[in-house]
Amino acid sequence: MNTASHEAATRVHNFCAGPCTLPVSILEEVRDEFLDFDGIGMSLLEDSHRAPAYDAVHTAAMADFRTLAGVPDDYAVLFLQGGATLQFAQIPMNLLADGETASHLNTGAWGKKALSDGRRVTDLHEAWTGVGEGFARMPSVDEFDIAEGSRYLHVTTNETIGGIRLPAYPDVDLPMVGDMSSDFLSRPIDWSRFDLAYGGVQKNLAPAGMAVVVVRRDLLGRSGRDLPSALDYAVQDANDSLANTPPMFPIWVMGKVLKWMIAAGGLGEFERRAAERAALLYGAIDSSDGWYLSPVDEASRSHMNIVFRLPDEDLEERFVAEAADADMVNLKGHRSVGGIRASVYNAMALESVEALVSFMADFRAAND
Repeated sequence: MNTASHEAATRVHNFCAGPCTLPVSILEEVRDEFLDFDGIGMSLLEDSHRAPAYDAVHTAAMADFRTLAGVPDDYAVLFLQGGATLQFAQIPMNLLADGETASHLNTGAWGKKALSDGRRVTDLHEAWTGVGEGFARMPSVDEFDIAEGSRYLHVTTNETIGGIRLPAYPDVDLPMVGDMSSDFLSRPIDWSRFDLAYGGVQKNLAPAGMAVVVVRRDLLGRSGRDLPSALDYAVQDANDSLANTPPMFPIWVMGKVLKWMIAAGGLGEFERRAAERAALLYGAIDSSDGWYLSPVDEASRSHMNIVFRLPDEDLEERFVAEAADADMVNLKGHRSVGGIRASVYNAMALESVEALVSFMADFRAAND
């Protein structure tokens, strides 16, 4: 029996919001290399992070991230532990001097948390909040109330729970800091608009356990704060993200994903694929005469996390259960909002979305 083919054939359609589905070919590569990496007689995970085998993996992942994302030379790329959540506090620690402030868009659960955690470090200004509208849309630029003297505007480019995204990066007169966790490397990034962009890798790139931070090098050390070395971007950059033992497994897998994305055509191609998947699923929702309902503003609809409701919660529970019986899993909406959420990240095959759309039609026919 061909083990690889058997495993690929029996995998479910995984719509998890994070950790994400990963390309089967890469999971197979990791499996095949796991016990003896590149002939060293042990797993890469058992080797030193200073050894030649891991050094080659680390260096290649850094270079391929720069290539795929088009990162300019005057920006540092950092592989950091703690996920994106740690960055909510680490960013103002590194970018804001005592007495300085920044403005934040509160566009959903993650925008709210970034603001709340950042305020544990310094005073931050809420430039807009969608709480009164149930976080159902992104704001337009003319709604921003940016505080005078703000060093940057913090934006969450895609809200994983609410299912909304910034359809375009805002055109503002100050640099931005972007939490891109749930649409990281799903579309091209205009780096001239950002002082810093960051994201947890578990949505589009790798297993959980790290964040990638891309930051202008001329900002390193500008806060003047006496930071612990692990939290200091300047220390991490000076040591190529090897100031301490890095999260070796996520970096190893991410390196493979980056090469896979480059070979597939780069960020423009993945933006096209995301739009195709989203159009198919939103088309099924919009053509259901309101039986399936998108609760978010059409202009703000996410291409990564597609949320929708059914006529009642009992039907939603049955939808999730029957979908799982049909090998479509992790469709239950976040506990804070309910409903259904289909996360369709970079590695999600169009065939999986087609299977979900077909199931939606059958489920409605049986229950309408």
